[in-house]
Amino acid sequence: MKPIGVFDSGVGGLTVVKELIRQLPYEDIIYFGDTARVPYGIKSKETVVRFSIENTLFLLKHDVKLICVACNTVSSVALPSIKSHFRIPLVGVISSAVREAVYATQNKYIGVIGTRGTIDSRTYEKEIRGLDPQIKIKTVACPLFVPFAEEGWLSGKVVLEVAKKYLKPIKDSGCDTVILGCTHYPLLKPVIKEVLADKVKLIDSAKQVAMEVKGILACEGLLSKNRKKAKHKFYVSDNTAWFSDVAKKFLGEPLGKVKKVNNV
Repeated sequence: MKPIGVFDSGVGGLTVVKELIRQLPYEDIIYFGDTARVPYGIKSKETVVRFSIENTLFLLKHDVKLICVACNTVSSVALPSIKSHFRIPLVGVISSAVREAVYATQNKYIGVIGTRGTIDSRTYEKEIRGLDPQIKIKTVACPLFVPFAEEGWLSGKVVLEVAKKYLKPIKDSGCDTVILGCTHYPLLKPVIKEVLADKVKLIDSAKQVAMEVKGILACEGLLSKNRKKAKHKFYVSDNTAWFSDVAKKFLGEPLGKVKKVNNV
């Protein structure tokens, strides 16, 4: 059977890969991390669209059956453009998380944390209000969470103090549900929970998108019939050693060989 394709601007999409492996253990995965051009969150919409089309074309060379856009920035500013260029099923990380958050909230107040690019796009707000116009929304950009996750700074005094500063508006607002609007953020879930307290429900976009992918493959009759151990391949556009080191933190195990792609 054909593999699932996944791409991200760097390593954050590995949280999605981890969930795909957990929920779909017999599916082969091809992952591309555009580490030479990360971060996407500070780039123009036109640039993000161009990079995303190039990443999609790379995965199509590997004959994938579905592509998961494991990047909130791409999902928020470029997904419609990518879908207009390609016929293959394309799944972003926003819609499924929004549906779960709207279902979960009891007090009709949802918080969203993400990169500046994702927050400034207001895509989460539009999608939430599209499902329920009565819901109140509080959004906060948490730019340092990405480098914290990539460097393995997942706890400690510095991380906690930064989290308290970022999350104060969310905590003060009274939101009962918070969307982790960046695929890096699940790694910081323990410290986020510590700041917001257990009564706040955290919506993990990685978990939700993996469920959506599973549903689409089942509906389209594309689930792998193979019951042997799946094979996964990882490609990056720069710095394979750094990617392998960070990926071990994300996945909890070594990747094996990571291949560098010079021209996407």
